[in-house]
Formats: sequence, C-alpha cells, structure tokens
Amino acid sequence: MTSATQGTSLRAGIAPALLVCAAAPAFFVLEIPWLGWALLALGVGAAWLVERKKVTASDPSLTRDLSLIAIGMLIVSVIPLAAELDNLAMLRFTLALGGAVAVPYVISRFVYRDRAISFPWRTHRRWGRLQWGWLVAVLVLGWLILPFYFITSGVYQNWPVVDTPDLIARLFVGVGAVGIWDELFFICTVFALLRRHFPDVVANLLQAIVFVSFLWELGYREWGPLLTIPFALLQGFIFLRTHSLAYVVTVHLLFDAVVFAVLVHAHNPGLLPIFLV
Repeated sequence: MTSATQGTSLRAGIAPALLVCAAAPAFFVLEIPWLGWALLALGVGAAWLVERKKVTASDPSLTRDLSLIAIGMLIVSVIPLAAELDNLAMLRFTLALGGAVAVPYVISRFVYRDRAISFPWRTHRRWGRLQWGWLVAVLVLGWLILPFYFITSGVYQNWPVVDTPDLIARLFVGVGAVGIWDELFFICTVFALLRRHFPDVVANLLQAIVFVSFLWELGYREWGPLLTIPFALLQGFIFLRTHSLAYVVTVHLLFDAVVFAVLVHAHNPGLLPIFLV
C-alpha cells in the first residue's frame, strides 16, 4: 500500500472510530443511552461502508475491531457505575466489567479468528531506573495532588462512606480491581484494537476519550479530567514503551493505593494523618 493510499485509508477510518469512541461520553458523561447506541451503530456502520468487502478479509478489519470496542462499551453501559460496596453491587461490577473484557476477547479469538487482543503480562526485561523512578514519582505526585483534588472539590462524596473495617476492606478490593480492569479494557483492548489502524498518537487520543469518560461516571468529576486525561494518555504511552501489562498495572495500582488512602482519610478525618489537606 502506498503512502497516499494509507493516508486516504486513515482519513476515511477516523470518522467511524471517533463516532464509536464518542459513544463513551454519551454513555458515561451525558448518561443518554440512546445517543450512545446511535453513535456505536453509526460508527460501526460507517466503517463497514468504508471497507465493504474487506470486512471478511484476513487482514485487520476496522469494522470488526470497532465492533469489539462497541460490544465492550455496551456491556459496561448496562450497569450504573456509581461506586457502591454492597454484595449485589460488587457482583454486578464483576460480571459487567469482566464481560466487557472477556466477550470481545472470545469473539476476536474464536469468531473473527485473529489475535487482536492480548494481555502481555511480562516482557522478560528488567525495569530500568527510569521505570522504577516513575513508580516513586506516581506515589509522590498522588500524595501531593489527590488529597487536594478529592477534598477541596468534594468528589470524595461520590464514593460511599467507609467507616468500618469491612467497608474499608471492600473499598480497597474494589478500587484495586477496577484499576486492573481499566488496563485490561482501555489499554489491552481499546488501545490495542485502534493501534491496528491508526498511528499510536491518534489511537492513544481515541482511547483516552473512552478511558476518561468511564472515570467520570465512576466519580472523578468536577475538574477531575485535568488529572484523568494526562493519566490516560500516559498509560497508553507507557504501554507503548514497555509493552508490559505488569508495569502499567503496577503504576495504576500505586495511583489507586493513594486514591484509597485519600478516600479513607476524607471520610474519617484523623484516621490517616499522612496528607497535607
């Protein structure tokens, strides 16, 4: 394929991909389900019109890959994402979020018969000084920024009060589990599928739309996108550099460890006197 043909294909594919990714703010920010359904249908349909006979070819198909992203988002959108810690809510999260990763993977592997989605846990390369340094920086930056964000904006109230050992333990499990899922879906599924068709920068920007929209409904509101947009883009960039799911999950879990501590501190002033706010 010539560079001119590649450029034409890229321009033709951007609109369908943007429509599919725009369904995320429709579902999770505006909370208008019918608009999300319409955008997904338009995006996958537009990709089919662009590709037509190529949809069933052995080469990567934008239509097939966007359909996998759409299926994942549809599964997530069937449940409310407000943080709750009762047994039913945690089961609901487990089934919906787990299905959003598992179903696209199974369809890709056994229906479309490709390996578009994978979970490269280890790369058999040791983490260098820069990688270890970034882990320390995540903790320090989180300690400095997150208490100010959660407490001064009041968004900590988007999470339930945790004032017993049982609720604190449930919050710890829930925050960590959702953090791991974020990387499985947004990076290893959405980002990986988009990278098959677009330059890394474009694919990263598109996945960030989905990532940040989900975090908004989860509770990161007010001026939260000023934090979540850079975080989503950085996670995509780090994955490109390391190709290691283990590393991006470690970064995310360290960040979420601070989130957990801040939420406990915000709901129980004085219990964790380790923050400046």
